[in-house]
Amino acid sequence: MLPEVRPHVSAPLTHQLEYQLGLASDLEASHLDVDRIAGIAVVAAAHSGGYAAIGHLLGLLAALPAPTEAGERFWSDLWRSSGTAYLLPANIKAEVAQSLAGEGTALARQILSAVDEMTPAQRAAAGEVIGQALAESDHLPDLKTQVIGELWLRDLELTAWRVLHADRRSDDCAGRKAFLEAWMSI
Repeated sequence: MLPEVRPHVSAPLTHQLEYQLGLASDLEASHLDVDRIAGIAVVAAAHSGGYAAIGHLLGLLAALPAPTEAGERFWSDLWRSSGTAYLLPANIKAEVAQSLAGEGTALARQILSAVDEMTPAQRAAAGEVIGQALAESDHLPDLKTQVIGELWLRDLELTAWRVLHADRRSDDCAGRKAFLEAWMSI
C-alpha cells in the first residue's frame, strides 16, 4: 500500500538534487546522463524512508480484519485485550486518511500512544488477538498466534517510530553542520 506523494514530501529531495548534483528544477531531459540518473536514484533512496514507512504502516493495518460488521468482533476483542481505544477504526479513521494522502505522523503518534498505554499483560493479550486474526487470514498455522501477534505489534511500533523519525523537519544542511560541530566538540 503506497500513500499519495505530496509536494512537501519531495521538497527535501528536490533540495538535495539541486545541492548535491547541481540539477535545476527546470531540468531538461537531454541533460541527464547515466551518472546523474544514478545520483538521483541514490539521493531518492536516502529520502524514501519516511514514504516507505507510511506505506508499511498502512500495509500492517490493512492486514487486520476490515472495520466492517464481519470484523466487529476482532476490533472489540482488541479493545478489551489491549485496554486502549486508540487503535479502534473510529479513532484512527482520520489519521489513516491523512496517511493515505502522504502525511503519516498523526497515525504514527496515535499508534505509539496506544502501544505506550498498554501494560505487558495487555500487550500480550492484544498480540494473541492480533495473531489469531493474522493466522486465520494469512494461513500461518505453523506459528503460534502469540508470536505472530507480538511480531506484528513490534513491527507496527517500530514502523510508527520510523515515520516520526523520518519526518523531523530540522534535517537541513545548516542543522546538520551545527550538529556535527557540537558532536565533535564533545
